[in-house]
Amino acid sequence: MFPTFESLIPDKNIQVLISALIALFINLRSIPVIINISGLRGLMDNPVKRSSHSAPTPTFGGVAIFAGILIGYMLWNFGDEGILLHKVFAGITILFFLGIKDDLYALSPTKKLGIQIIASAIVVVGCDLRISDLFGIFGIGQIPYLLSIGLTIFIFVAMINAFNLIDGIDGLAGGIGMIAGGGFGLWFLINHHYSLACLALCLSGSLLGFLRFNFSKSSKIFMGDTGSLIVGYIITVLAVKFIHFNVMHQWDPTSAFVSAPIIAVVILVVPIFDTIRVFSVRILRGKSPFKADRMHMHHLLIDNNLSHMQASFILYAVTIVLTVLTYSARVYFSNTELCFFIMFLLVCYFFTANWLEVRRLRALQAKKQKENTVEAKLIEKPNGSDTDPKPAGGKIAGKEKLELREISAN
Repeated sequence: MFPTFESLIPDKNIQVLISALIALFINLRSIPVIINISGLRGLMDNPVKRSSHSAPTPTFGGVAIFAGILIGYMLWNFGDEGILLHKVFAGITILFFLGIKDDLYALSPTKKLGIQIIASAIVVVGCDLRISDLFGIFGIGQIPYLLSIGLTIFIFVAMINAFNLIDGIDGLAGGIGMIAGGGFGLWFLINHHYSLACLALCLSGSLLGFLRFNFSKSSKIFMGDTGSLIVGYIITVLAVKFIHFNVMHQWDPTSAFVSAPIIAVVILVVPIFDTIRVFSVRILRGKSPFKADRMHMHHLLIDNNLSHMQASFILYAVTIVLTVLTYSARVYFSNTELCFFIMFLLVCYFFTANWLEVRRLRALQAKKQKENTVEAKLIEKPNGSDTDPKPAGGKIAGKEKLELREISAN
């Protein structure tokens, strides 16, 4: 009898680790090829007014992320897959092609929303993967079937788009996805849910390889909608399944977290809070909640003189610290009390973002005032004489223009 991979490496923990490393390797090797092809074919994202980048950049990092997850996961048969993962990969494939088309030709929000609902319904209805219990938050336990279906599909669509919204600076969506995938994957691995652990850690491995290039200055690539839709979808599957497993075992304190919904929210606190705040601010200011702007927390951070890496790492740290804090506090507080804690954090998030926005506006006003002052000095008549100090045509001379640009840049 010829050996199989499973017989050569029978330890499932090692199998999962190998899959994650293969996903990492695939991204490290394939992304340079994608960058070269994108450059040759002109498949680049050109910067616009609200962009955080200044040069045309490839946007097909999601192709490598998809390949890494798919190949890494498919290497093994863990025996606990069931029907869920088959349908998950059906949904991932649908979103992959949606993202590819949207990266090439911008689709209307209505079409994108409809396809996202279909991909979500495949696992929510097709696998009965739904949030059916809130563990006593505000006195709510079991949720009626139809309500739980609608709530879970809404959560899927909201989280898919939340990851798409935070993909505005280098490393943020990829890093948050990597942290969340690693956190959920570790829990699944410890509790012997190997297929889900493999999916989660393959996602983390793929995103780690992607971040190597997303943070690069010389060989930069974006994940594009292809990547952000896939990442948001997989993370939501993992979060809902994490809650679902804990509902099934909630009477066994050794294998379940009664605070599972709270922990899932805190792990995803950055995309959730950012989406709530941005949509709220846009609506309150009489704008469409879907109209793009620079009101996201990551934009506010870099507009306050932080680099992309600094802003991303600050938000990574927020995610990790709050997750560890909530995990530690779960034994001392009820779910309702922890929910009030999250609401308090959301208020703090709003105030912090508002403070950063005020700082940004003051900095822009000061810069504008400085530019006007410098320009006024350059065109001022010397020694109060009536002679015209300006060059012919009333334009500033080339040397003075250069001086003005240098001062404005500083």
